[in-house]
Amino acid sequence: MNGATFSAGLGFISAASWGASDFVGGLGSRRSPALLVVISGQVLAFVLLAAICFGLRLPFPAAHSACFALLGGVVGSIALTLFYRTLSMGSMGLCAAVTGLLTAAVPVVFSLLRNGLPSAVNGAGLIAGLAAIWLITSVPAAQNTAPIAGRTTSLVLAALAGVGFGTQLILIKMAGEGGVWWTMTLTRAAGLAALLLILLIRPPRRPWGRYWLAGFPAGVLDTTGIAIYIVASQIGRLDTVAVTCSLYPAVTILLASALLHERPSRRQAGGMVLAVAAVALLSL
Repeated sequence: MNGATFSAGLGFISAASWGASDFVGGLGSRRSPALLVVISGQVLAFVLLAAICFGLRLPFPAAHSACFALLGGVVGSIALTLFYRTLSMGSMGLCAAVTGLLTAAVPVVFSLLRNGLPSAVNGAGLIAGLAAIWLITSVPAAQNTAPIAGRTTSLVLAALAGVGFGTQLILIKMAGEGGVWWTMTLTRAAGLAALLLILLIRPPRRPWGRYWLAGFPAGVLDTTGIAIYIVASQIGRLDTVAVTCSLYPAVTILLASALLHERPSRRQAGGMVLAVAAVALLSL
């Protein structure tokens, strides 16, 4: 098995973990404030990761790796907050598509500038993967019922969230040179600090309830996905891994279809078929 195949496979596993995390967190956010669901998961993840780092007495990474990890945590938390704000404003399908596409596109552009063009086959896989992300995360325009003014604002926020998520993938890859465990610990620490600050500034108005019931498993799944992504990004090209990981909405949709009996649209089904082809091309 060559490096491209292995990294693409790890990227797909990371996508599966992130997709499952979003499904669990999404269910929990129907009953509890989304911010608390996210924070509870990150608290558990940080405690477990810190225990591993200190328990195994792992050497602290170099200063530049630690800075990249901390910055990635802050950027990711801000992007997540913007994304939740975007979804609450309407035009969910279009905004999710914009965010998902830019999440993959930003690392692709960075990798192309840094590493040059991929092979023709992998290049076709990148194009197919980006198209698949758009199809999977978008919905027909008829379902975008937000007012035009609000839709413009939500699209701007969605674009900023996508750029933030994509930038986080770049920063985590660069931080990953300092080791997986410390990278994840520092990323979670910085992200958690940013989210707690947001919680203090704008506490949720909804009843808090048992938000940790969904937050804990969602946090573990999300952290697992990050760990796998770090390993994959150290083995293969960033653009290949980023596109493969960004297919995670397909997993969320499949879980919703299997467990909640929500039928995907024809466009989403076509995107999933295209995603399979993209993964195959990226692994060659």
